[in-house]
This record gives sequence, C-alpha cells and structure tokens, in this order.
Amino acid sequence: MPQPPHNALGVYISIPFCRSKCTYCNFASGVYPASEHTRYVDRLIEDMRRSHAWAAQMGVDLPRTVDTVYLGGGTPSLLEPHLIERLFAALRVEFNLTADAEVTVECAPAQIADATLVALVESGVNRVSLGVQSFIDREAHSSGRLHNRAAVLSDLERLRSAGITNLNIDLIAGLAGQTFASWDESLAVLLDTGIPHASIYMLEVDEDSRLGREMLAGGARYHAELVPSDDAIARMYETALDRLTASGPGASLAQYEISNFSRPGLASLHNLRYWQRRPYLGLGLDASSMLLDSESAYALRSKTADDLKAYLEDTESPETAWLSPDRRHEEAWFLGLRMNSGVDAAALAAEFGRTRVAPALEVANRLAHDGLLVKDEGHIRLTPRGRLLSNDVFQEFLSLEADESEARPPVFESALESRN
Repeated sequence: MPQPPHNALGVYISIPFCRSKCTYCNFASGVYPASEHTRYVDRLIEDMRRSHAWAAQMGVDLPRTVDTVYLGGGTPSLLEPHLIERLFAALRVEFNLTADAEVTVECAPAQIADATLVALVESGVNRVSLGVQSFIDREAHSSGRLHNRAAVLSDLERLRSAGITNLNIDLIAGLAGQTFASWDESLAVLLDTGIPHASIYMLEVDEDSRLGREMLAGGARYHAELVPSDDAIARMYETALDRLTASGPGASLAQYEISNFSRPGLASLHNLRYWQRRPYLGLGLDASSMLLDSESAYALRSKTADDLKAYLEDTESPETAWLSPDRRHEEAWFLGLRMNSGVDAAALAAEFGRTRVAPALEVANRLAHDGLLVKDEGHIRLTPRGRLLSNDVFQEFLSLEADESEARPPVFESALESRN
C-alpha cells in the first residue's frame, strides 16, 4: 500500500452546502442561501493565508508541499465555477501542489453543471467521489437524495469524457426500505459501471441525523420502521465484500480498508493519510487537522466550529488538544487495524518503544484467540468477524498503560478557525 512521504501534507477543505439534507446525514452541512457561498470561500482563503503563522505559533510542522487535496461536504460541486477556481488558485499560492497530487472533489449525482465540470478540470481535479448511496431510485429518494440511476450513469460518462477517470461511488447498506434483493441489485450496477473505487458504509444510527433520532425515539416520517436490522445490515456488508472482491469480468475491487475497495494502484491516497497517521490540514466548517511537532513525538489535533454563522463571523476558536506518545500509540492500533495491511508490530516497537507496545501485543494475542485478529508475518490484522465488530476491537486498545505525565501544556487560542 503506497504511503505519502513524511514531508508532504494533505489538505481537506469542507464545503458544507447541500441542495437537500439527507435523512441519515450527521455531518455539519445543510441547505444555506447561495449568498453565503462567496463569504465562505473568502473565509477559507483567509484561513489558508493564516495557516503558516498559526502552525509556527503552535510549534508544529506545516509542510508547504501538498500531495493530496480533498474537497468534502456537503456538496462542493454546488459552488459556482468562479468560486471553485478562486479556491484552487489560492491553494496554489499558499502551498506547492506536486505535479502528481491526488485532487478529489465530492459531487452529488445530477448536480454537476457543465460549467462546473469545466472548472473542476481546469483547477486540476483528477478524482471525483459520487455520493450515490443506492442505485434503487425509491431508496435514494426516500433518504433525501435528488438523483436517479440514470443520472448517475450519465454523470459517470460525462466525467470520463472530461478526462476524470479516477472515480469512486459510495453505497450505504441499511437504508430505509432496502432488501437483500435491492442491495444485490445496487452492487451489480456498481460493478457494471467498471468503477475503479467503491466505498461501502453500514448505516450509522445516532441522534445527529434525522433518521437516527427517529429510530431512537420511534416514528415514521423518515421511514425508520423500514430500516433493516443490525444483523441484516451486517449480512449486506458481507455480501458486498464477497461480490466486490470476487474474480471475474467487472469485479476484482480489492478491499484495503474496512469500508474501501479499489483496483490496483487506485486506493484513495488522501484517506490513506488518515489511517497511516500522516499530517493533514483541515479548512472550513467542522474541519479537523493533525500536525506533528518538530520532533514528531507529539501530535496536535484541532477542530473548527460546526456552526456556520460562528465560523463566518470568526466568533469561536478551534478546539485543540495535544496527543502524547501514549495517545499516538493507541491511535496507531485502531487506525492501523482499519486497513487490510494491518499493524506492523515491529514498526510500532521501533517508533514507540517495546515497553509501550508490550501491553497492546498482549491484547492482540487475546483478541486473536477470540478470532477477531490474526497475526501473519509480523502484521496483525482484523479477521472478517473482527471487521464486523471493529469498534469493540478498537476499544480494547484504548488507555493501555498511558503515562499522563507526558502530556504537553494546553494549546493557547489561535487565529486559525478551520480543520477536517
């Protein structure tokens, strides 16, 4: 699995604007007046300009070389073409994008205007992620999506004709009204498209989405009663794993992370950065960053305001916290185990020391005995059963002999208000 170089940065830019709010969505996004778009891009550009001074103030490294960029949402493709062009032009002023940088933009099917597509190509976008969620029209519409299957297939053709062939499709297992037959049909259509990357998510139920609140409290407005059971969702995920990784024409998308599948050489480099604990800078609403101090011993995590008015008016400082080597070691386990390549025990011992890693290895041995992990040539990986119970597995690696005395002093308030 390719790893971004240590001296390069990933940049995430949050664009929170949507044409409609999906019932299952728990992100800080919504339907806002188009008049806010220009103010928001102005604010993003100002954050870019401030970022280097902020990093120096915090005592963390902020590389100027950028090899991955990701515009997430929301629906970034709702921005007017000239705003997209301004945003990328400003990014290139403040940072040095490598010639082969992976530049991804999330788009909603049926919401990519011709002029927007031209602006994306001219701005250097070379990867697009489509939030399809279901190829069954009734399932897409009941969850708040505004597209149908025909629109998705048309957009794929338009993107490829424009020269953007590195494409991803998101699907969600567990949408209201979804059946095993309809899920199988969505998977079949996805494979028929010849898409080089797919993300398969299991529906998350929490109070931060309308559907989640309805499921927790009872009700029928968003069809909560039609959401499949947890067991059924798990079986749908297993079906996806079998179908996407099967050999044969149109198939063979190798799984490289719990939710992600790709053809050789087309894994998402930006998302790999998160799981491999490489530095990234987040800009925009509810955006997070992870940057290292000059000795790479501590990591600074920062997260911006999740209220659009507060973000635009600069009334809230970002939340910040230092991660000690103990906390970073914990993250190395639960982020590394997300990937099929797993955790390299010897590499962790070299990075964090054998004494710190030893308790985690004891946990790994116990979980291996329970059939949740497997050890293979020095790498520790989730088993298929472990992937289904991954959150429980990750919890086992938290608070292992942590030495709180190592924590750095609290971060002082800073001028930067953005992160992914």
